Amino acid sequence: MTHSTSSARHAGRAPALLDSAGFRAAVIGSFTKLAPQHAFQNPVMAVVWLGTLLTAGLTLAGTTTPGLGWSVTALLFVTVLFANFAEAVAEARGRGQAASLRRARKDLVARRINTPLGGAERRLPAAELKPGDYVIVSAGEQIPADGEIVKGLATINESAVTGESAPVLREAGTDRSGVIGGTKLLSDEIVVKITAEPGHSFLDRMISLVEGANRQKTPNEIALGLLLLTMTLTFLIVVITLPFIAGFVGAKLDPLLLVALLVCLIPTTIGGLLPAIGIAGMNRALAANVLAKSGKAVEVAGDVDVLLLDKTGTITHGDRQATLFHPLAGIDREQLRDAAMLSSLADPTPEGKSIVKLAREQGAVLVEPARAQFIAFTAQTRMSGVDLPDDGRGHVRVIRKGAADAILKHVQAHGGTAPAELAARVEQVARNGATPLVVSDGNHVLGVVELSDVVKHGIKEKFAHMRAMGIRTVMITGDNPLTAAAIAAEAGVDDYIAEARPEDKLARIRQEQAGGRLVAMVGDGTNDAPALAQADVGLAMNSGTQAAKEAGNMVDLDSDPAKLLDVVEVGKQQLITRGALTTFSLANDVSKYFAILPALFAAAIPSMAALNVMQLSSPTNAVLAALIFNALIIPLLIPLALRGVRFRPAGATALLRRNMLVYGVGGVLLPFAAIKLIDLLLAAVIGA
Repeated sequence: MTHSTSSARHAGRAPALLDSAGFRAAVIGSFTKLAPQHAFQNPVMAVVWLGTLLTAGLTLAGTTTPGLGWSVTALLFVTVLFANFAEAVAEARGRGQAASLRRARKDLVARRINTPLGGAERRLPAAELKPGDYVIVSAGEQIPADGEIVKGLATINESAVTGESAPVLREAGTDRSGVIGGTKLLSDEIVVKITAEPGHSFLDRMISLVEGANRQKTPNEIALGLLLLTMTLTFLIVVITLPFIAGFVGAKLDPLLLVALLVCLIPTTIGGLLPAIGIAGMNRALAANVLAKSGKAVEVAGDVDVLLLDKTGTITHGDRQATLFHPLAGIDREQLRDAAMLSSLADPTPEGKSIVKLAREQGAVLVEPARAQFIAFTAQTRMSGVDLPDDGRGHVRVIRKGAADAILKHVQAHGGTAPAELAARVEQVARNGATPLVVSDGNHVLGVVELSDVVKHGIKEKFAHMRAMGIRTVMITGDNPLTAAAIAAEAGVDDYIAEARPEDKLARIRQEQAGGRLVAMVGDGTNDAPALAQADVGLAMNSGTQAAKEAGNMVDLDSDPAKLLDVVEVGKQQLITRGALTTFSLANDVSKYFAILPALFAAAIPSMAALNVMQLSSPTNAVLAALIFNALIIPLLIPLALRGVRFRPAGATALLRRNMLVYGVGGVLLPFAAIKLIDLLLAAVIGA
């Protein structure tokens, strides 16, 4: 599945804000969250809750008129309920997904065997499986638990987890060997080695995350929480000292109005929405089919400075296919073709399989050589091949295929030399953006195999967006420098690493981090695990090995390497949403200040009436209008908190300017208009 298809699919199935069952659950949650053990986890709303109890006590004690007292108490109580409702809505959206995930693993039964090669079968509940157990799964059965295929290959339906109905191929011994419990085998038969402890499977982790049970506060969220706490304490001190200040001018302040002033001045809007914003960030990542192991991972993605991306599958479609054989002078095309095919018989990669396919299409006869010793490809040697006994003479025919420099070193080690024509052939293929593989037989170079790949449509524009946000992109590839340069120029990346080994990725990440930059990378193989663990954001492919998934702090359920670009946007949107709503909340205080402060001092200090710029009808209506707006703005902003502020690629300065203009200026002007409108309605209903 391509990146564009995946994005379109996710956009097309964006969930509704809340269904009827979720709404009922959120309403019930609003009241259960009034319990002290939950209420006091949010200091801002805890002050409002205590203020509600205080105003109720003052009203019962008869220190104020019952109408005003109970009205203020009711409005404060509703404010607390709305804040609880915002958090409950975010949690309810996750519970629906958790329920579907639970159905995917219900009543699974496993067929355990003693060894990967077989043995006596024993049927047992999947919950009893332990790491290291081997299970056999046949077509039509569900995979009982997380693990890795150790024998066989098959197509699997992962729609229970990913929402994508198209089957995927998983194969033992490759970087696409990981399987998830609850998914369904569609063909063939496989042996799976269990890797997850009971209760700690992939689905268990997803269920826990979407329900919010494992959602830890991020550093930014903690810092904002401390800021809100500091502001709340500051305003509390100011309000407590107001009666003493008023005493100097002979004014007596109503304690009820002081509580109303405090609630309107403290940042109740962002205080009420902050938990919902955090939960919604995790849900947005899951909506993009990305499982983040913590909220911190989502937010860090929004702060990254450098993206390290594998070329194959991320920047290009990843299906490099052999397209041409280029024999050197004096070498028959059939000789090169047959040698390339023999050296690829044991190569499980798509490239190796395509060489065999091309050779057969051009007339090669596929005959498995007797007593052959196949040499597997490794990232260190960067070549593969076969050793064939030469019958009757006791010699061994050594055929190799791989990167140009690796083959040249191999040939020179066997007493051969590099033909002058080879460098030109390799450069010609590389300049076309293709990958050249050189084939040798003993100490003779036979020619070049051309592997072609295609840069994904629209990827250059995405990299341009990243650049506009101040993010630098680095392409990692095992290709030679010429091929890497051609692909990098076509894709529009900022930098590239050619002929990269696993340790090169790790070294580059450490180098960038030493310069104070945050780094994100994507990987799927066991050899990617160290780099995934070192990166600030490590996105592992769901189809990859267990080592890669454990090392990364995010897993892409679609196994689309280009999803890293989406992850960055999800993180940016999380940060922008919190920043925008914080700006709006703080700007609200200016308007509410002009509504309530004149009402406090109007009777004792007539000159304070000049501050009544909104010309509110009466001090009582002014207080009630400000409190009504303060309560209503929280549920009105819930959709924005859950869906997020629309993300537009831009630099930090542009984002700050936009926040200040839209949410800063808007946060000042909207309350003025809304409070005045509410005041007019109150005046019409209960009189001035």
